[in-house]
Amino acid sequence: MSLRANKITARVRGKLLLDDVTLDAPPGQLTGLLGPNGSGKSTLLRVLAGLRRPDHGSVLLDGVDRATLSRRTLARRIAIVTQHVPADVDMSVLEVLLLARIPHRPALAAAGTDDHRRAEAALAGAGLPGIGQRRWARLSGGERQRVDIARALLQEPDVLLLDEPTNHLDIRHRLALFHRLRGAGATVVAALHDLDLAAAFCDRIALLHEGRLIACGTPAEVLTPALIRRVYQVEAEVDVGADGRPLLRIRTR
Repeated sequence: MSLRANKITARVRGKLLLDDVTLDAPPGQLTGLLGPNGSGKSTLLRVLAGLRRPDHGSVLLDGVDRATLSRRTLARRIAIVTQHVPADVDMSVLEVLLLARIPHRPALAAAGTDDHRRAEAALAGAGLPGIGQRRWARLSGGERQRVDIARALLQEPDVLLLDEPTNHLDIRHRLALFHRLRGAGATVVAALHDLDLAAAFCDRIALLHEGRLIACGTPAEVLTPALIRRVYQVEAEVDVGADGRPLLRIRTR
């Protein structure tokens, strides 16, 4: 499913957060949103997810204005993983996961055997088999992050939106996550801070700065010394790996 942010402008208390941003996320590809803190990444993701209404512009799913689609349809098509996963939820891990299956069941219907099977498989895929009966509040931050990503994938969305999904993950689980995202078959848009992971895994990169889209293209097209200097105000050396992807080295002095 194609996803398009069309001329999005957003303000809060008069402050401009997004300035006429147009972005296309191609079907089935992983698009990384990069930019320093305050560049507009999280705001754009919230607009794409329907959690925030823009002051101007629209979001299109396969060319259809998202505002014209029902909430149930959107729940089947879009899943989001936010930056801060709530800890104070009095539910088991399995109960949290099964929330993802509600859009796929008749109204008021209870979770069935197939839902439970899919939930257990999602936990196994996240490297957390057998923890379904543990209480959500007792999980570590990294475990909650992994379960929340498993929940989003369990929703079987056409579009998956993630806001800094690697925050609480160690390097092994960061790599495992990106392999899962690339194999998910969904249109994925992820706000990221790790330039190396973006260079290694993203099909496309959108670079934001002060609410504006500065560049959009392949990692090799966007992660250049000039653009990194302009946006992040650091010096970088960029080589090309055997796979054609950029290899970055940030200068410390």
